[in-house]
This record gives sequence, structure tokens and C-alpha cells, in this order.
Amino acid sequence: MIIFNKLWALMEARGITSYRLREECGIDRKTIRRLKLNENVETKTINKLCNALNCSVEDIMEFVPDKK
Repeated sequence: MIIFNKLWALMEARGITSYRLREECGIDRKTIRRLKLNENVETKTINKLCNALNCSVEDIMEFVPDKK
């Protein structure tokens, strides 16, 4: 499973709100909701986030093995 806990921590550390992501980066509410629920998002969304936050993929998401 891919989780986005690092995204929220990075945003908090930099004082960036989800509102700002929506307004300045063109990420819609549905996508923000999907990120919060660790659901699937498109790679173009990951690209927008990395560009907006000036970071790498590893800074905003991580892989956690599924529990069996």
C-alpha cells in the first residue's frame, strides 16, 4: 500500500494548506480526499505535488507492505 503521511507532515512543516494546493497547484478536492484516504491517484498528481513542494517522490509517499 502507498501511504501519504509524509505529504501531510511536509506540508505542515512548510505551512502549506490543502486549500493552497487546490488553488495554486490545480489539485481538486476529490484528489485531496483520495490522498488523505491513501487511495489511488494519478502520476500527474504526484508530479504536481513534487513540483509545488519542490521535493522528491520519497518525501511525500512511502510503500508499506499489505498485511496478510
